[in-house]
Amino acid sequence: MSTARNIQGTGASSGIAIGKAFVLPHWEWDVPENKKDVTDLAAEFERLYEGIRHSKQEITSIKQEISGYIGEQESNIFDAHLAILDDPVFMNEIQGIIQRQYKAAEVAVKEVIDKFVNMFDLLDDQYMKERALDIKDVGNRLLKHLIGTPDVKLPTDNKPFILVAKEVSPSQLVHLNPNHVLGIVTLAGGSTSHTAIMARALNIPLVLGLEGKLAEPIQTGDVLVIDGKAGIVLVNPPEAEIRRYSELRESEVRVLERLQSLATLPTVTTDGLRMSLFANIASLRDLEAALEGGAEGVGLFRTEFIYMDRETYPTEQEQYEIYCQAASLLEGKPLTIRTLDVGGDKQLEYADVPEEENPVLGFRSIRISLAQPHTFKTQLRAILRAGACGTVRVMFPMIQSVEQFRAAKRIFDEAKAELRAERQPYDEHMRVGMMVEVPAAAIVADLLASEVDFFSIGTNDLTQYILAADRLNEHVASLYDPFHPAVIRMIQTTVAAAQHAGIGVSVCGEMAGDPLALPIWLGLGVRELSMASGLMLPLKSELLKASAARSAAHWGELSKLKTSRDIREALERIGMGCGCAT
Repeated sequence: MSTARNIQGTGASSGIAIGKAFVLPHWEWDVPENKKDVTDLAAEFERLYEGIRHSKQEITSIKQEISGYIGEQESNIFDAHLAILDDPVFMNEIQGIIQRQYKAAEVAVKEVIDKFVNMFDLLDDQYMKERALDIKDVGNRLLKHLIGTPDVKLPTDNKPFILVAKEVSPSQLVHLNPNHVLGIVTLAGGSTSHTAIMARALNIPLVLGLEGKLAEPIQTGDVLVIDGKAGIVLVNPPEAEIRRYSELRESEVRVLERLQSLATLPTVTTDGLRMSLFANIASLRDLEAALEGGAEGVGLFRTEFIYMDRETYPTEQEQYEIYCQAASLLEGKPLTIRTLDVGGDKQLEYADVPEEENPVLGFRSIRISLAQPHTFKTQLRAILRAGACGTVRVMFPMIQSVEQFRAAKRIFDEAKAELRAERQPYDEHMRVGMMVEVPAAAIVADLLASEVDFFSIGTNDLTQYILAADRLNEHVASLYDPFHPAVIRMIQTTVAAAQHAGIGVSVCGEMAGDPLALPIWLGLGVRELSMASGLMLPLKSELLKASAARSAAHWGELSKLKTSRDIREALERIGMGCGCAT
């Protein structure tokens, strides 16, 4: 067990977790140059093959053991590791170095690892960077067997744990069982990444950004205390600190129990204005948690997670069954389904998407759907059919122009015509909306408002595009500020266009669940907010104490402020006056 120490990271999902660490294996070995005589090459090849056999056996064993901790879906990531050991390109590179350069097997493996990892790390593509991590893990495991270092011991009990990893992808996180995972600590990542968003949706405390801050690595079995709000990680703390954080956690539980009593109350301000609080979900499990928290509907169903952890696109029937079940669980409450939104930090291994230097500004989201109309129509047919199961509406992500919306709408209408001809039950009058998350869409919101049934403002992407600050890049994290005057003005423009056209407008980005932003929505006249289920009751508590009239009265002053700091300070003053943001 390592020594006691405190580490300051970045809090990305609030909550306190106390438990033993389980560290996903990650090794780095120094391998000195070691030349071999030509007569020794046969022995080196045999050592290589033996190391591969041992590595495969170990990976298979780890997969079986880890499935008891994080579920079968997450343990399947080790199938990819097994595939690397069978990959002919990877193995041919190693064999070629042994055969042509007379180098020891471990030297050849290290050179190939470094080559592939460096090559992938240079790419501005999050998916390829994750593949580099896989290759490094597999290669270092193979090195471990070639060098003869001791085995890494995995936990053998079935107690809940705090997961520690280089990084955790959104597709892995969405399937994690919160009953097994007390909290998560990662070396990389940003607080506005999709992984952080999903952690908040699952109410799993998350601290990230510890890379370069660890004097010695966290070990499996270390006792951890993590504070997902303050971004603090305590490693093997004294008993007094464990007791103090245990009391804080119990206090948080009492607050949550108190908030739970608000779940069934109407969401009305002190001066009688009715608001609707919807949930952002990525799975049926998310929906169940949202309904327990009093969600009045779903404002954003992130369907891309249905497409992940698979080898092929889901069929129409598979999608229909999920959407229909969600609509049925809502019992008439609205279900807003966003069509496939991949690219950027959400990649599909089987999708025909080219490598790009800047994927955030590249081939992603609705652009992929329009380029693959058959796949797009398959999803739209499933959504339309699910409309017969409840109140369903569909929205297209990342729309930037009227032409683009019309192109998506044409495929939607084709799907309706096909279902009509087949006499399949579907919703003929399904409402069709769009995400406003591209500055171009906000600027021409008045033109788009005459084409669509509703707007949903995605403040996460809208902020990063307006400010030219990648929300996943920790080096520019300080520039990513949703309270920047330009962001506030763009939101105001969008809301005004929707109101003038008489269509609905909601907010489904991270700002929607931030109590500090509540006076903005009340002042602008936004009546629908959608957020992670864990944020819903805390926001509702503040909203029940808020005055819409007070927020509206201060909007003129707020809209003229010149800096983010001034806006935040004004929002705090308005909030204090109405009971918000306390």
